[in-house]
Amino acid sequence: MRTLIVATDFSKEAENAVEFAGAAAQYTQAKVVLFNSFSIPLHASNARLPATVFKELLDNNNLLLKKRAADLSEKYSIEVEYDSSFQELNEELENLFVKHDAEMVVMGTAAHSLGQELFGNSTTAAIMKQKFPVLAIPMGVKFKPVKKILYACDVLRGINVRILNMIKDFARLTGAEVEVFHVQNNLRKLEKNVTELSKPSQISESLEEVSHSYKSTQSEMIIEEIKKEIKHIQADLLIMVPQRYGFWQSLIHKSKTRVMASQSEIPLLSIPI
Repeated sequence: MRTLIVATDFSKEAENAVEFAGAAAQYTQAKVVLFNSFSIPLHASNARLPATVFKELLDNNNLLLKKRAADLSEKYSIEVEYDSSFQELNEELENLFVKHDAEMVVMGTAAHSLGQELFGNSTTAAIMKQKFPVLAIPMGVKFKPVKKILYACDVLRGINVRILNMIKDFARLTGAEVEVFHVQNNLRKLEKNVTELSKPSQISESLEEVSHSYKSTQSEMIIEEIKKEIKHIQADLLIMVPQRYGFWQSLIHKSKTRVMASQSEIPLLSIPI
């Protein structure tokens, strides 16, 4: 059985992602694991309170999760488990992903703001750090079967066959069409001498069992071109592969996946290489 791990802090955007995951699990006959990384309030941790106080806080948190899991299970007629931890969110998500042999982690994203653009949030942090797929759900987006997938990729970095196989599996699940979309700017064009003609044939070979197309355009406004293409084909799901930079590179380059996770109006599935 497929398993979806849903991280929640009971905020509005997290609860929206929980409802999305519940409906998605019902549609795909999957199981949901609700997870909350419980943070001790700073004043409480500085007060050197006895361990019994922290246990009481964790127990109360687990009661909230237990009730939420029961409500979700009843509403969507699905299997729902729950877990919580004092550990750092990304560290514990990795453990849970392995423990449950999960398909992906589902997380909510708040409305776009300058603060998120500059500093990110727990969802964009997970996208950039984790080695498993993260599905970011924008606030207010409800689940519907995916019929059109836009895979925004960088063909100059090479097309990973494993990624294409995963996309093919997702497309099969709902009978979705896939468009592989590449935006090339002049700087990247000069970096490598790539034979573009070889790329569509490689894509066709990997995605031959699903309806698909390939489109390439040239522009310096990569993010804006992706947004335009989402609207043009009325995509239900955006898939991207995060490009991870070192500290010094990150001062110059900004991850397109992180930016789109903050700005996208449709669910974004980040698949790490």
